[in-house]
Amino acid sequence: MTDPVYDPFDFAVQEDPHPVYAWMREHAPLYRNDERDFWALSRYADVSAALRDPYRYSSSNGISLEPELWGPDAKKTNFFLAMDPPEHGAYRSLVSSAFTPRRVAAMEPRIRELTRARLAAVRERDTFDFAHDYAAALPNDVLCELLGIPAADWDRVRADVDGLVLRDDGSDGRGQVALAAMLRLAAFLLDLVGTLRRRPGEDLTSGLIRAEIDGQRLTDRQIVGFLFIMLGGGNESTGKTIGNAWHRGHLERDVQRAGLNGRAADWASEALRHESASQMVARILTETTVLHGTRVPAGARIALLPASANRDERVFADPHRFDLDRDTGRLISFGLGPHHCLGAALARLEMRVVLEEVGALVAEYDVDLDNSRRCHSPHQHGFLSLPTTVRWRD
Repeated sequence: MTDPVYDPFDFAVQEDPHPVYAWMREHAPLYRNDERDFWALSRYADVSAALRDPYRYSSSNGISLEPELWGPDAKKTNFFLAMDPPEHGAYRSLVSSAFTPRRVAAMEPRIRELTRARLAAVRERDTFDFAHDYAAALPNDVLCELLGIPAADWDRVRADVDGLVLRDDGSDGRGQVALAAMLRLAAFLLDLVGTLRRRPGEDLTSGLIRAEIDGQRLTDRQIVGFLFIMLGGGNESTGKTIGNAWHRGHLERDVQRAGLNGRAADWASEALRHESASQMVARILTETTVLHGTRVPAGARIALLPASANRDERVFADPHRFDLDRDTGRLISFGLGPHHCLGAALARLEMRVVLEEVGALVAEYDVDLDNSRRCHSPHQHGFLSLPTTVRWRD
């Protein structure tokens, strides 16, 4: 029997990566893929240590192994995500104040309004697409409003953000669907920045227009870089993790009943650990380092697998079990260190509110697994479509 192959671009791995992750943690905690020329770390201790060490595990070549996103020019496509401290912190600080726990908590009433509006659109139907019509819509609505994007454009923005991660032709890089989505979204956001330069408001994009780095205002391209990061990171991971929680509730009826009847926060937290949408981030090693007895040379590409780390048996007892009573305080779905996700507090709030509000209306549900559709991406694990039949509460 041959050993499993970890290839983040393999559709079969993307469908269910966890059997491969489990084998890697046990038999190859430092995994080598010669064909793709990268190493991978899958255990909690290794992944968390690397995330906290941006000087040895640098983001300067980008955070993705995709050919067009990796290399010394990664800042052109990944902007401040492809920067290390202190440069990274200088740019990150321009938007961090909008995502403090206090600012996020104050957004809850508005998030509930937006959530209820999305539910109202499907309330008269017994069958709807939970992933497309609801789970992916709410995080996008929140971010679009925060960024000053007109409500009439929210759905078109979401469609293009969804398209960014698609690998429609099975290749390593962006297919035609993803490339077209990227170009449309870039043009739209450039136009938005131009409009807000002429008539700035109180939104986050207008704040970036007024911001300075070393006495210099940001260029349109830099602002669009910020917007791509926030829309992509906030929409994709949050919406798909909500969908993964819903999928788990279909598979495990005890989880569904408890989640719909008051345990939405626990449902969301355990989904973040058990089936986080965020799978992998890449780094470049800046100095030769011994890992699990092997000398890994400077310049090596390293794939860090937080989704695997969240199921490490050394940290989480019975890790493959979805346990609503589990302490999820050590999960690393949002990263660690200086690149810890800016929107972590917002994502947690959105997940809880989305599941609470649907639980207030839905008594039980079933997912049509045969017609569900997964997202194929080296980074995101989740569903593009989850056809759902619900029984509404009386």
